Formats: sequence, C-alpha cells, structure tokens
Amino acid sequence: MAEFSAPNEIRIIRTYDAPVQAVWDAWTDPAQVAQWWGPRGFTLTTHSKDLRVGGTWRYTMHGPDGTDFPNKTTYHVVEPLHKLVYDHGATDDTPPLFRVTVLFAEVDGRTRMDMTMALADAEAAAQTRQFIRHANGDSTWDRLAEYLGKRLADEDKFVINRSFEAPLETVFDMWTRPEHLARWLPPTGMEMRFLRADIRTGGESLYCMSNAAITMYGRARYEEIRRPDLLVYTQQFCDENEKIARHPMAPVWPETMRTTVQFAAETPERTRVTVTWEVEGKATAAELAAFLEHRASMTQGWSGSFDKLEALLSA
Repeated sequence: MAEFSAPNEIRIIRTYDAPVQAVWDAWTDPAQVAQWWGPRGFTLTTHSKDLRVGGTWRYTMHGPDGTDFPNKTTYHVVEPLHKLVYDHGATDDTPPLFRVTVLFAEVDGRTRMDMTMALADAEAAAQTRQFIRHANGDSTWDRLAEYLGKRLADEDKFVINRSFEAPLETVFDMWTRPEHLARWLPPTGMEMRFLRADIRTGGESLYCMSNAAITMYGRARYEEIRRPDLLVYTQQFCDENEKIARHPMAPVWPETMRTTVQFAAETPERTRVTVTWEVEGKATAAELAAFLEHRASMTQGWSGSFDKLEALLSA
C-alpha cells in the first residue's frame, strides 16, 4: 500500500469475498443493511433512505441493553459501485461526528473496501478510535463479512478484527513465532506451551493449554503462510498422544476449525489484523448450531487474546 491516512483520519481497509455489486447492495439496500450494520449485538431500524447527493438516511440503532441511538446520514457523493461520501453521527439536533469516504474496487473478483473517517484533528481521531474500540465498532465490518458469506455462498463464518499500533512485520512475527504466540493466544487465565512447533506452510504444531483446573491439548496444521499478509491453518483438540478429542466443556463443538488471518498495514506503524473462523469438513446440525450460537463468546475470547497481544506490542 503506497498511501496512508493523515493524522486526523481513521482508515479501515477490508477485502471481501464478494463482487462489488454485492458489497454495494449490502451497503445501500435498507433490507440488507439491517442484517449487519452496527456493532455485534445491535439491531437497526431504517425510517427513510434517499441515496442521492443531498439525500439523507434516517435510522435508529438499538443497543443490546435497549438503548436507542438515532442517526441522520447526509450524502455528499454517490457514485454507484465506486464511491460514497457522507456525514456520520448527526441527529436533527446535533452536528455530524465526522465525514466518511468509502471506495469500492474490484480486485481479482473480490471487493476492496477502503473507508476513511475524517475528523477535526489528530486528537479527535485518537479519541474516536478509542470510542470505536470501547463500543466494539469494528465488529460492524466483521458482521458484513459474515453476512456476505452466508448470502452468497451459504457459508457460516465468525470474523473479528483489531488494529494494532505496530508495524506489519512485527505483528506477523507475533503470530508465527511460537515463543511470542504462546504469550498471548491462550484464553485469559490459561498458559500455553508448544510441545512441537513447525510454523511454516505444510508444517504442524502440537500445544498444551492449562490452568489449575484443566489441561487441554491441540494441534494445528498450516495450510498457507505468506509473509507478511496471510496465515491459514486448521486446528483440532486432541489428547497428549494426538488422538482427536473434543473441547472438554463443549462436547458438540465442531471437530476441526479453519483459521484465516489477514494482515494489512494502515500506516507504517499500524497494522489491522482480520481473523476468520470457519468449520472445516462435515459438521452435524448440533455442532454448527453451537458454532453460530457462540459468536458473542468467541468475540469475548478473541478480544481477551488481542488485549494481551496489544500489551506485548506496546511493551
């Protein structure tokens, strides 16, 4: 990426496994927007939408605690399949919080979404970035990925992303060097150690996670590692002899999961990581239901690991 955001901007770049038309429709069709807009756990009611220059989109976001958040979006640029520019966060009585520019581009049959939020200054951008973190606002773009996967390919996915204040190469190392990975990946309250670690394309690892109450073993097989932007692996629970096992506290959890990790530089010193979790192979209806029902807890678990990774990077 040759260009980076200015200090007063927040930039999010995501690539979706969907054609531009599908992503554009997901953004602009009120019925589709209602399926994914807002942080995980929020719902949406559109009152009116006039997608044209000078037009407005009036909607209410409903928080999981029942709080309503009215919004009025005003469009400044509408170029179908290519570009949207609009003011975000206004109401009839309050001014917008920032201006958003979204670019949609086809890249090898997929869609690159390049979104920039422009604020008054660098301090306002930093404050808004922290607010987005606190409100889990980045999960909006995860929900879009999950929605597109289900709508277009009937694929059930879990997606989560986080932006880290560290260079791309550094963040990639934290995911691919076992001495780093063991320090932040395990769930909060557990320790991790590798019994065997061969983190390369075609390699395998065997690891153990434990606390005072439980010990779990797992193995990973690395399907593709492309430095510095891609990591794909499958993982299974097993015993110490590598015999396939199930999660001791979730016996209907799917046997095999595939994890895809994408890394993208937002600035020379900031990296966005996007994790996609999918069931690999055949799964029973009960196993698939368990996967879908636990998206909230998966968000909590990954967020805890991301917090530990962030602390290590800042140190």
